[in-house]
Amino acid sequence: MEKSYWVLHKQNKDMEQDNYNLQRFIEAQDLIYPIVLKELQEGRKRGHWMWYIFPQLKQLGYSFNSKFYGISGIEEATAYLGNPVLAQRLREVSETILHLSTNDAVEVFGGIDSRKLCSCMTLFDIVSPDEVFARIIDKYFNGQQDKCTIKIINHLST
Repeated sequence: MEKSYWVLHKQNKDMEQDNYNLQRFIEAQDLIYPIVLKELQEGRKRGHWMWYIFPQLKQLGYSFNSKFYGISGIEEATAYLGNPVLAQRLREVSETILHLSTNDAVEVFGGIDSRKLCSCMTLFDIVSPDEVFARIIDKYFNGQQDKCTIKIINHLST
């Protein structure tokens, strides 16, 4: 019984520190992350995991998953990169697609998800410039950040 108390106490403490419920990403990724890496290494996304592997601003989506896994703004994106598991995974999948022979995001992700990738990379490039995110924008999007993401960030900052 005492052990259960401490487990619950630790979980509550972790939840208190996780103001953005970043655990939702870890739980979703834990189930599928090796498959995601394999798909990306093969150069073709086949599964339905974009929302929680390459998250974008929640204001850009309309579906339940877009809202649930959407990032609320710069602060949450910063917290996301501050989480060692999420930061490592985002950088790993980003490095994986950076090293593909193609520079066509539509070929890898399809039309809609390639736009989500640009949104995600734009968001995290704003939060953490000079990392892999900018290199993906350069390679796959001719150096053009997602205008809608920038517009929303600017609006949230005013």
